[in-house]
Amino acid sequence: MGAGVTAFSTTRQGGCSTGNYAAFNINSYCGDDVVHVAANKVALCRLLDIDCNHLVMPHQVHDCVVRRIDGPQQETLEGVDAVMTNVSQLCIGVSTADCIPVLLYDPVHRAVGAVHAGWRGTVLRIVKKAVEAMHDAYGTQSADLQTVVGPGISLDSFEVGDEVYDQFVSAGFDMVPISRRDAKWHIDLPMCNRLQLMEAGVPADHIQMTGICTYQQYDHYFSARRLGIQSGRIFTGILLK
Repeated sequence: MGAGVTAFSTTRQGGCSTGNYAAFNINSYCGDDVVHVAANKVALCRLLDIDCNHLVMPHQVHDCVVRRIDGPQQETLEGVDAVMTNVSQLCIGVSTADCIPVLLYDPVHRAVGAVHAGWRGTVLRIVKKAVEAMHDAYGTQSADLQTVVGPGISLDSFEVGDEVYDQFVSAGFDMVPISRRDAKWHIDLPMCNRLQLMEAGVPADHIQMTGICTYQQYDHYFSARRLGIQSGRIFTGILLK
């Protein structure tokens, strides 16, 4: 994404959590042992060379609230699904396990954002709202943004009922490029978020698609559809140097 920023997604390897949380889970909202979560957080912060209170993780609720972060958080970020900051050495990020994480980097105004886009957040166009929020907060121009659509469930693996498909239709999405009908409907969440970034003015060549399907690669990445809700979470973070 550029020399002035560190962007990453954690995998399941390298931590001390066990069972469906094995091994590297830093999310404290999914039922993992608090001792293991704390140890994994310390390991990540050492790797990033930051203080542990400089790791910012919201408690997500599949809504579209975007929160500006101006320093270490003393309280829980409750009900927040996207975060942004222009503070150096402050790692912001989101937790996923099939949902789509999206990272945003404005190299001109030195600001970053992290977005949790599950299907509900995607329907609510949270990625587009995050781009608009960065513009309002920092003067970010969408044409300058460098973005990454991180590991999440793929079109082939994301089978949904008619009620989910209908919500996308009702929200005005063009379903031709983002869906396919097999026995049930399948929806392409990574592509949907890519298209939202482009609609917000981000150039196509400024959007990096990781192409990693968490459902298919659940041995390396947490997948709630594979492992159940009581399992670990991937942390996708971004840090201004």
